[in-house]
Amino acid sequence: MIEVKRGLPEHVEGISKVCIEGRWAAIGHIKSPENLRRNDQVFYNEDRIRRELEETEGWDGYFVALDNGKVVGAIGGGMTGEQTSQIFVFYLDPSRRREGIGTKLLNHLTEIQRQKGAKEQWVSVLKGNNKGIPFYEAMGFRFVCEREAYSNADGENYISLSYRREI
Repeated sequence: MIEVKRGLPEHVEGISKVCIEGRWAAIGHIKSPENLRRNDQVFYNEDRIRRELEETEGWDGYFVALDNGKVVGAIGGGMTGEQTSQIFVFYLDPSRRREGIGTKLLNHLTEIQRQKGAKEQWVSVLKGNNKGIPFYEAMGFRFVCEREAYSNADGENYISLSYRREI
């Protein structure tokens, strides 16, 4: 049975693993291996995840989906305005897709953000991410605009799609 809860220190390694593997599975066909490795080192290293377990201003902390204690999904987001929230990170173990785990994680974070006053929720997804885009659209997110991807380095021109929904 899947349990969704706040990430704890014992989940750090699993969060890192699921974010890296889930990211490569979702966008490895779009981004260069150099970009993926660089961003894995910046965002999904265990020291950073450990520091980001707890809630801070604009960050709700990490939440995990556990199956018999094993991390099979992770999500994190925060408030970006008085009534506006954002999903910043959201990945699943690639072998566990289509089991309802993503829906459970998203619903959990959405409820936390609602309790903080969010009326709308945003997410950015890489253009061409044929795993993330259909999921978000099925969950009621609607496309708003394109912009340069946040993690682009010199010479990279990846495009991020912004989606929003009312919650």
